[in-house]
Amino acid sequence: MAPFGMLLGLLMTFCFTFCLSHQNPNKFALTSLEKSSTKESEKKDTKVEEEMDAEVLEVFQPTYEWQALRPGQAVPAGSHVRLNLQTGAREVKLQYEDKFRNNLKELKKGKSFVLGRLDINTDTYTSQDLKSALAKFKEGERESSKEDEARQAEVKRLFRPIEELKKEFDELNVVIETDMQIMVRLINKFNSSSSSLEEKIAALFDLEYYVHQMDNAQDLLSFGGLQVLINGLNSTEPLVKEYAAFVLGAAFSSNPKVQVEAIEGGALQKLLVILATDQPLTAKKKVLFALCSLLRHFPYAQQQFLKLGGLQVLKSLVQQKSTEVLAVRVITLLYDLVTEKQMFAEEEAELTQDMSPEKLQQYRQVHLLPGLREQGWCEITAHLLALPEHDAREKVLQTLGALMATCRDHYREDPELGRTLASLQAEYQALAVLELEEGEDEGYFRELLGSTDGLLRELR
Repeated sequence: MAPFGMLLGLLMTFCFTFCLSHQNPNKFALTSLEKSSTKESEKKDTKVEEEMDAEVLEVFQPTYEWQALRPGQAVPAGSHVRLNLQTGAREVKLQYEDKFRNNLKELKKGKSFVLGRLDINTDTYTSQDLKSALAKFKEGERESSKEDEARQAEVKRLFRPIEELKKEFDELNVVIETDMQIMVRLINKFNSSSSSLEEKIAALFDLEYYVHQMDNAQDLLSFGGLQVLINGLNSTEPLVKEYAAFVLGAAFSSNPKVQVEAIEGGALQKLLVILATDQPLTAKKKVLFALCSLLRHFPYAQQQFLKLGGLQVLKSLVQQKSTEVLAVRVITLLYDLVTEKQMFAEEEAELTQDMSPEKLQQYRQVHLLPGLREQGWCEITAHLLALPEHDAREKVLQTLGALMATCRDHYREDPELGRTLASLQAEYQALAVLELEEGEDEGYFRELLGSTDGLLRELR
């Protein structure tokens, strides 16, 4: 039995070996497929990497603003990347830290920057350089603070604190006055019997400064100051008359309301009396100034002036000896009045609406030109052309031209006037040539020559 058993065992071993040698290779297909997939996947990844290594990718250069990123584009490391949910596109931009880092790199390439008052080259600066720069910066601050302290000390030396000034004003009991209050005080000082002559003149001198303003001049009417000044023209002191007229002339100037009150207060009569009597030349100058301010652009006053014999008063004033200065002022006044009358005639012819009917009626009643002819002002004006000063001659030439229509016959019959004009023509021709040589195309003497030539043409 033992040999039989061994034979049976050998037979079974042979059969098992035979079966294994003829086994189906697909018997363990699952295991084989898994191993196969793994190998194929590894082969594909290697192929993709090889393809990517072989392909040159486009590198997108971002800025500090969001920009769309196209498929296949690469971005530098550290860039911001986001997905735009509205468009579905990827967007990219640089970080702001990169901007500062780039600026620092450019500075390190050789550019320098200023720290305080020290220029530092960024290629070579060290911690010691920074400490030195900081020390100089602090030193500059100390110098600036010293300059500020010196400036403050200088200001304190030149100016006093407002608190100190207020305290001193309170101690002095200083009260700020209005112009009205000042004028009332000055009028009271002038009108006071206890004031000295010097105090009265000083009050008038100060008052003249304030009445140049139209409103202040009209305020004189509210407390009777204008009448006090008019009454001052009756003073026995020539200085009081002179400075009272000086203040009145400033108050009358281009102020119709004050002019009307002055006529009603008797100012015109008092002014003419001073001019007609023996008074100092300085007083007559100021009175003539007040008269001119009262008459200009006030036809009612011009009417009263003619009725009161004003032209005769001025005629006697001009004919006095050593009164050439007054003569020029009188001629200037007459020229202004004649020109104003001619302007009225032009406005009346054009039916202008700029002037009130009452004022137009007043101008119609001013018979100035006939009065000048009757009082002999044609001859007087012609004789004044012999004055030596060019300024005085200019005024006379202007007045002769303004009176030409009224005085033409008298001028033609006056041989002396023709000779004087011819002499002036020759003189001003020579002076005009000198002006042209000096480069003055329209000089003063050329204008005088033109006036002289015009008069000579009118008289031919």
